[in-house]
Amino acid sequence: MAVLLNPGCWQYGVMLNRFAAVSEVKQRLQGQGFVSLLPHTDLPLNSSLAQPHPTSPTQPSSIPHPGPSPPSLQCFIHPSPVRYPSPPHRQGQLKPYYLMNAASLLPVLALGVEEGDRVLDLCSAPGGKALAILQTADPGQYHFLSHSVLSVCLSPPSLLSLSPLSPSLSPLSSPPLLSSLLPLPLPLLPSLCSLPLFLSPSLSLCSLSLLCSPCSPLCSSSVPLSLVLLDAPCSNDRSWLFSGPGGEQHGAVRLRERARLPTLQTQLLRSALAAVRPGGVAVYSTCTLSRSENQEVVEAVLNTCPGVELQDLEEELALPLQEHFTFTPLGHTPSLGHTPSLGLLVVPQQGQTWGPMFLSRIKRIY
Repeated sequence: MAVLLNPGCWQYGVMLNRFAAVSEVKQRLQGQGFVSLLPHTDLPLNSSLAQPHPTSPTQPSSIPHPGPSPPSLQCFIHPSPVRYPSPPHRQGQLKPYYLMNAASLLPVLALGVEEGDRVLDLCSAPGGKALAILQTADPGQYHFLSHSVLSVCLSPPSLLSLSPLSPSLSPLSSPPLLSSLLPLPLPLLPSLCSLPLFLSPSLSLCSLSLLCSPCSPLCSSSVPLSLVLLDAPCSNDRSWLFSGPGGEQHGAVRLRERARLPTLQTQLLRSALAAVRPGGVAVYSTCTLSRSENQEVVEAVLNTCPGVELQDLEEELALPLQEHFTFTPLGHTPSLGHTPSLGLLVVPQQGQTWGPMFLSRIKRIY
């Protein structure tokens, strides 16, 4: 808890942007003692994607760039709380990197996006995980929905400053993050979540309008989804613990909001599983330590949704990355009859201040 209340000790990961020139940034990071969080990603994740993708002829790029590198998620971290400077905005140039809590990459790694996958990012704001997904692979389709559309955004988008806004545009109609990181002009959309229409001929990014309540299944699409990422709206411990004075009235409002979250999160996770095709997976994540928003949500869904199966992330993520993250054992739930634990929980510690981050992966069987 002391770590969360001391921003001076917080560490930041530097995720490189494959759509910009990053060789000089990478050399500077290594010269300052930064190391790769994922050493294997120094090479392309998929050698079949080694050729740069041309820009779509119907959507010419307004920002010159050297052509995207092959998909490869690269993030650099430092063992000390060294804050690498935020990339400045330069007219006509894409930003070469993005600063983030490195634990935020774990849900993306658990999702395991591959070329051609149809992906739904159910609560995509402000956009860091969306950017990470597009570093990892070129999905066939990328649908996204901002949780601001659901009117449950508990904290203001923190990354509006990364996307220069025209004086004539309001924040609600302009892209919060990705316009300065991706190589195509962005359409104006009615929510905080805006992405390019095209990134390559094989990649179509578009918005979804949720015309039903959050508890209704999102399964009306004629194209089955391979993967769903639900980075759910949550109490966000860093924001809640390190926030300015708001008085007792403000605190009471936030406590009421927090009490309602598990119900909403459970409804959203059910919708995520209803939207994914049999054989596909949904990844649920939060940035809170709250058991009621983490394990209990997953347990409730496993108990009430037939045809789904909890997947183990211990050997896939926790063991390979235990050098960099402090994973807290969550134990098992014998009453459910499941061998895997209900998920992984990264707890911030001195020297490893990543998190909090909870993640769980559920496969739809039928």
